[in-house]
Amino acid sequence: KPFLFVLCFCYIDIVAPQKLSYFLINSIPISLIVFGLAIVGWLVFDDKRDTRWSGRQSLLVILLLYCWATTVNADFPVEAQDKWSWVWKALVWAIFLPLTLRTKLRIEALALIMLLSAAAIAIAGGIKTAAGGGGYGSLQLLLSENYGLYEGSIMSTVGIAIIPLILWYRKHGTVFQPDWRVSLFCFALCFACMLLPVGTQARTGLVCLIVLAILSLRAVKHRLLYIVGAGLLAAAAIPFLPQSYTARMETIRDHRADESASTRVAVWAWTWEYAKDHPFGGGFNAYLQNHLRVERAASSNANAAPQEALPSVYEDKARAYHSSYFEMLGEQGYPGLILWLVLQAAGLFRMEQLRRRYLKTRRAEEQWIAPLATALQHGHIVYMVGSLFVGIAFQPFIYMMLALEIGLSTYCRRREQQSGWRPLMARPAQVPARHAFPAER
Repeated sequence: KPFLFVLCFCYIDIVAPQKLSYFLINSIPISLIVFGLAIVGWLVFDDKRDTRWSGRQSLLVILLLYCWATTVNADFPVEAQDKWSWVWKALVWAIFLPLTLRTKLRIEALALIMLLSAAAIAIAGGIKTAAGGGGYGSLQLLLSENYGLYEGSIMSTVGIAIIPLILWYRKHGTVFQPDWRVSLFCFALCFACMLLPVGTQARTGLVCLIVLAILSLRAVKHRLLYIVGAGLLAAAAIPFLPQSYTARMETIRDHRADESASTRVAVWAWTWEYAKDHPFGGGFNAYLQNHLRVERAASSNANAAPQEALPSVYEDKARAYHSSYFEMLGEQGYPGLILWLVLQAAGLFRMEQLRRRYLKTRRAEEQWIAPLATALQHGHIVYMVGSLFVGIAFQPFIYMMLALEIGLSTYCRRREQQSGWRPLMARPAQVPARHAFPAER
């Protein structure tokens, strides 16, 4: 079963067990070994009759080649090679992964492994937060370093983005049949994901949670009841939030008086000017050359520290982008940013197509498609919003979600080609049964 190597690599790439271990596997390049086994296993042993290629995979190939070209000509060749060493694997994996997603079972298995792998981090963060731990920059998830999803703002964004996928699995999963135990675990996992922005005190997580709450209005049946319930739940949760969290969230309204936010705006302004002189980007980690003059306004918060009560001007340098959009603009220039935006927009558009096409289908075997397309689209939108404030343009977990979208799209296209597409809201008696699609398990 070579597909098991594919799932194994996804787990390794998300959880990084080699970094959690004290001995043995931390001295073995297990990520590279399983990466090779997955690709070789697919090439040699896997059935490739139903394999399909997508236009978005072509975009990923172009983006991969363009990133290689900017790395060769980077402003900081050594530092650029360091980031390139994991970016190319994320892009190659996103190109390869849809080729293996031939059946519904494989699509579901990938979604399940991604959810459970992220759950290992989210549950740890949720328990620590509920027990009274946390704080900006101080909540340790499973690692004490900012690696992958173990960085607070990144995990907060991803944790909120996977909530729609968790709720989809609660209803449509088959590996674990839907029952009260699956529902209890899924609801508890959603709660742990919602606790992450509180524990990490990441403002990005709060913004993503609000966006997801608004997007969920499309999927709920009783919208008025949902709005009232969400409002009451939010009002009831406020008294239980730590004061440090509410104080940090208030800086969203008074961002010019916040040092972190003021520095980000200064970095974005520098990147915009840099791109005018370097339209093709400066390669990975080009931000290392920035020198900033940051102007912070006086805080209007009565509880602000004395040093924040007056405006100030200070200088800084080598500050990261803290935005995927400016990360792409500064490192890959206008062509790279356009490629990246087209890739995201194409995924959102295709998920909307699938959602509308299968939303009212009467066929039992297709009831899971529209909800999955909706869940992936909502998670993707949350990622795009979170990317405004976090530099995760090449985050491997997000590219796995893109691969899952591509796999769902090619699976549906193959079904329609083999069975002959008909209006899916027609009654079963009106739909010809010719070219029946084979059962897939």
